[in-house]
Amino acid sequence: MHKLVKIAAIIVSVLSVVFLGLLMGSSDEPKDNSWISPLIYISYFILAACVVLVLAFVLKNLFSNTENLKRTLISIGLFLGVVLISYILADGSDVKANGEVVSGSTSKWVSAGLNVFYILALAAIGAMVWTGFNKLIKR
Repeated sequence: MHKLVKIAAIIVSVLSVVFLGLLMGSSDEPKDNSWISPLIYISYFILAACVVLVLAFVLKNLFSNTENLKRTLISIGLFLGVVLISYILADGSDVKANGEVVSGSTSKWVSAGLNVFYILALAAIGAMVWTGFNKLIKR
């Protein structure tokens, strides 16, 4: 199976390079670019196939080892907890931007997204500092 996926990836890569060359070499005339739309649909299909294959392999490997499944579910739960806390702490007031009023719900979700980013960035920085500190102590 791995060999088949590898061969398919090589074929798709070569075809992508050929189509990119054709696209870059085409003129700017609208009548000459009628073949671009089908290529876009082909790229959507290839992207969907890649996503399905990646998800299939990830789920297969995830369910084959219960310890990995447990750690993954704990990580997802912690992430959802961070999202919930961020949403609770988010400000949901109306905001005027570019002459339009942004609704409170949209403003709350944007604020929650920023809060999630800040919390996860602090956690990542803290993990790097902690790891570096532990390496210094062990030496």
